[in-house]
Amino acid sequence: MSYLDNVLFAIVLILGFGYFYSNIKKIIRNINLGIDVNRKDNPKQRWTNMAMIAIGQSKMVKKPISGALHIIVYVGFIIINIELLEIIIDGLFGTHRIFAPLGTIYDVLIASFEILAFLVLVAVFAFWTRRNVIKLKRFTSNDLSGSPKKDANYILYFEVVLMSLFLLMNASDLHLQNIPGSFSHFIKAGIFPISSFIEPLFNGYSNELVMLLNELFWWLHIVGILVFMNYLYFSKHLHILLAFPNTYFANLNPIGQIDNLVSVTNEVKMMMDPNADPYAATPVSENIVPTKFGASDIQDLNWVQLLNAYTCTECGRCTSACPANNTGKKLSPRKIMMSTRDRIEEVGRNIDTNKGVFVPDNKSLLNDYITPEELWACTSCNACVEECPVSISPLSIIMDMRRYLVMEQSAAPQSLNTMMTNIENNGAPWQYNQQDRLNWKNEN
Repeated sequence: MSYLDNVLFAIVLILGFGYFYSNIKKIIRNINLGIDVNRKDNPKQRWTNMAMIAIGQSKMVKKPISGALHIIVYVGFIIINIELLEIIIDGLFGTHRIFAPLGTIYDVLIASFEILAFLVLVAVFAFWTRRNVIKLKRFTSNDLSGSPKKDANYILYFEVVLMSLFLLMNASDLHLQNIPGSFSHFIKAGIFPISSFIEPLFNGYSNELVMLLNELFWWLHIVGILVFMNYLYFSKHLHILLAFPNTYFANLNPIGQIDNLVSVTNEVKMMMDPNADPYAATPVSENIVPTKFGASDIQDLNWVQLLNAYTCTECGRCTSACPANNTGKKLSPRKIMMSTRDRIEEVGRNIDTNKGVFVPDNKSLLNDYITPEELWACTSCNACVEECPVSISPLSIIMDMRRYLVMEQSAAPQSLNTMMTNIENNGAPWQYNQQDRLNWKNEN
């Protein structure tokens, strides 16, 4: 590799990682648009959750076939990209297989990389078949139409190309290693259990052409990795990075325990305290914006909920387990998360356009992205929370938006309004007189 190649490689590397860094900054900025919430308690349990769920894939294997395939792709992609360190060093300094002096360790590493690359190709083919031939229901639902549906296939094609380039790069390298003389810098290093079967394809080609192809595969592989890395921001595969913080900052409360609004809790405590003076409230400044009950837009959600939206894998396990969706209701927990992310991105673009300031756009998450019909279809059973492989909680967003509808707009369904009126007047959900509330205990 010439000096010019080293400079070009450095430029490509800087552009790739620079663009990636700028997108990561946008994600962090957008997540911080949410309300602050403390998720720093019980660090031991949080680290355990991250280790078991994000790293150990404990919730993925609840579906054994897809879980096993996902582990192969996950482990293979992570481990194979260890070689990226060698590629970067070789590209910057013009060396070739800089870690070859590791000897046996290097041989074992290259062999394991190749076996994993082959297994990734097998797993990707299985994933593609499940989506496009078998057409599992959760991959063909209406909420996964358009670009989200295509995105999954794009990622599979990306992985096929990257793994194939890796094996072709090694195969051509192995071919050149076996040529004595002028190609001496292709030192004998590594064991190639998979690419050794591909190497005969280069028989009959001139040595110069094989060397040119080797450089081409090398460049396409590294550029492909950089392109894929930057595509993460625009795809569902962002969970490769965000699954770790998402599982760490997940809610540790028992499933089904709903957080109370602090302002309402304090008011109720004051009402229940016989010694409280309702006229002794602390004066409130006229400049303070009143706290909104519930959420109508992404700025009303907390930052963990926005992190959830960015982490969503769009796998559809939540929707396939949702009883409301299974009975034909409009609700799809997956769609709730996808719509939330779409709104976050829209708000982010608004801020970018207006030089760091959000200009009201007469839109909101409620109504423009998520309808009341979807929200009231939810049975709050937590099936979606239980099923999510990366600890996302669509229910928390649904509940906050319901609170807004009830407490800010008085827009609850008639059946719910009737129930709340009965509780207020009769102390029970049913329209009985106070003195008749306990008559049921006398029934046989």
